[in-house]
Amino acid sequence: MATSTAQALPDSGLKRNVGFIGLIWASTGSIIGSGWLFGSQEALKTAGPAAIISWVIGGVAILVLALVHAELGGMFPIAGGTARFPHIAFGGIAGASFGWFSWLQSVTVAPIEVEAMIKYAQHWQFAHPWLHTTTVDGETQQLLTGAGIAVAIVLMAVVTVINLLSVRILANTNSAATWWKVAIPLLVIIVLAFSGFHGSNFTAANGFMPEGAKGILAAVSTSGIIFAFLGFEQADQLAGEAKNPKRDIPRAVIGSVLIGLVIYLLLQVVFLGVLRSNAIQGSWATADFTKYTGPFADIAMAAGITWLAVVIFIDAIISPAGTGLIYVTATSRISYGLSRNGYFPKAFEWTTKQGVPWVGLITAFVIGCACFAPFPSWQGLVSLITSASVLMYAGAPLALGAFRKRIPEVERPYRMPIASVLSPIAFIVANLIILWTGWDTDWKLGVAILIGAVVIILNNVFRGASSVRPRWDWKAAQWLLPYLIGMGLIVFLSDFGPLTHPVFPLWIDILVVAVFSLVIYYWAVNSASPREEILRTAEDVRDVEESSVVEPVRH
Repeated sequence: MATSTAQALPDSGLKRNVGFIGLIWASTGSIIGSGWLFGSQEALKTAGPAAIISWVIGGVAILVLALVHAELGGMFPIAGGTARFPHIAFGGIAGASFGWFSWLQSVTVAPIEVEAMIKYAQHWQFAHPWLHTTTVDGETQQLLTGAGIAVAIVLMAVVTVINLLSVRILANTNSAATWWKVAIPLLVIIVLAFSGFHGSNFTAANGFMPEGAKGILAAVSTSGIIFAFLGFEQADQLAGEAKNPKRDIPRAVIGSVLIGLVIYLLLQVVFLGVLRSNAIQGSWATADFTKYTGPFADIAMAAGITWLAVVIFIDAIISPAGTGLIYVTATSRISYGLSRNGYFPKAFEWTTKQGVPWVGLITAFVIGCACFAPFPSWQGLVSLITSASVLMYAGAPLALGAFRKRIPEVERPYRMPIASVLSPIAFIVANLIILWTGWDTDWKLGVAILIGAVVIILNNVFRGASSVRPRWDWKAAQWLLPYLIGMGLIVFLSDFGPLTHPVFPLWIDILVVAVFSLVIYYWAVNSASPREEILRTAEDVRDVEESSVVEPVRH
C-alpha cells in the first residue's frame, strides 16, 4: 500500500472528473465494434456450435489480461500505457519493441474495417466483382479480387484524407456512435430470437464439436473472438481522469468485458439458432451459411425482416468507417510518439499547419494497403491483428511483475488480487492465444517484427547526434529475443504449426507454452531495470506526456 515513497512518482496533472459510467462506456463502446458483424459466422465455421465455448474461453482470457491493466493504469495514468508500461519497467529495447507491436496492432485495424464494409456491400450487385468465394484447406473464404483491392485502397485513401483535413467532427459524434454500436447488436438479438429459433441446429450438420478441442481453441484467436474483445483497456487509459480509480477502474474493466461476453454469446446463440436447415447441411466449415457476405443481414432477409437488414447494412458502413478513422488517427500518433522517444525517424514528427502528423498518416495508408495483399480476407487480417495485439498485451503482466518486485511500496489505486498467481497466468494466456493463432499467421508477424527491428536499428544509426537518444537497457531486456524466438519455434513444432507429425501434439503444446512462459516471466521480472531507473523513466514519460501536444513543424 501507499507509503511516503509513493511521492516518488509524479502526479499525472489530469483532472479527475470521469465517473464509473464514463469509464465502462469507454471500454464497452470499444469492445462492441465491427467484430460482431462476422465473429459469429467465422467462429461457427471453425468450431461448430462449440463456438459458444470458444467465446467463454476468449472472454475469460481477456478478463485476466484486463485485470493486469487495471492495476497498471492506476499506477501510470498515461496515454498508450499498454505499449509504454514495458518501456518504464525494462528500458529502451523493450520500449521500442512493444511500441512497434502497438503500432502493428493499430495500423492493421483500418484495413480490417475496410474489408468489413466491402463484405457487407455484397448485398448490392455492383459490389459483387470485389470478392470471390473460394475453398482454402476445405474452408470457404471470401477473398478480395483485383477490383476489390483497388476499392479497398480507395476507401483507405478516403479515410486518410479525412484525417489530414480534420477528425474533430468525428470526435464530437463519438458518444452517439457508441450508443449506436451497442444498440444495434442488442436489437438484432431481440428481433431474430423471436423470428424462429431452432434448437435442433446445435446438433445439426457434423455435430456440436466437429473439430474437437483444437477447433474450439483455434476459433478463439483466428475467428475474431479475441479481436472482438479488444478495447477493454480504454477505461485503463482514462485512469488519470477517474474520480475514484480504485473502485471504478476494476469495475469498468471487468464490467465491460462481461457485457461484451454476454452480447457476443447471445449473438452466437441467435445466429446458430435462426439458421434455416438448408443453410447448415453438410459440415459447419463448408455449409451454405459460410458463403454469407453479410451474415446477420442475410439471415434477416431470409426471415423476411427487410427493415432489420437495412439497419444492419447501415451499421456495416457507420461502425467500420468510424473505427477505421479513429485507428488511422491513433496510428499516426503512435508513430509520432515513437519518434519523440527516439525509436522512429524524425520525419514522423513533421506535421501540417493543423498539427496533423502527415508522414505517419501516409505511412499508415501505405502499410494498410499492403495488408490487403498477404491477407486478402477479413479473417486473415483478424488473425494478424490478434497476434500483434496479444504480443503488445503480453508486456503488461511482465511489467506488473517487475513493478511488484522493484517498487512494491508505490501507491496503486487498484491492486490486482493474488497478483503473484494471476500475473504469470495472464502472460501464459497471452502466449496461448499466439499459439492458437497458428504458424500461417505467426510467421508473417515474425517478418513484420524483423522489419521493425531493422527500422529501429537504422534509425538509431542515422538519426543524428543531436536527436533524442533512448536508454538502451540491454541487460533488462535480455529475455526479449529468447522469448520471441522460443514462441516461434514452439508454434512451428506444435499442432498449430505446418508439420504433419508435430513434435508437440495438442495439449502437450499447451503445457510447453505454459512452462516456457513461466521461465520467461520470472527471467524478465528478475532482470528488470533497477528501482531508480524505473522511477526516473516514469518521470521522463510524464514529461513527454505533458509536452506531447502536436505542434506544426514546417517542411
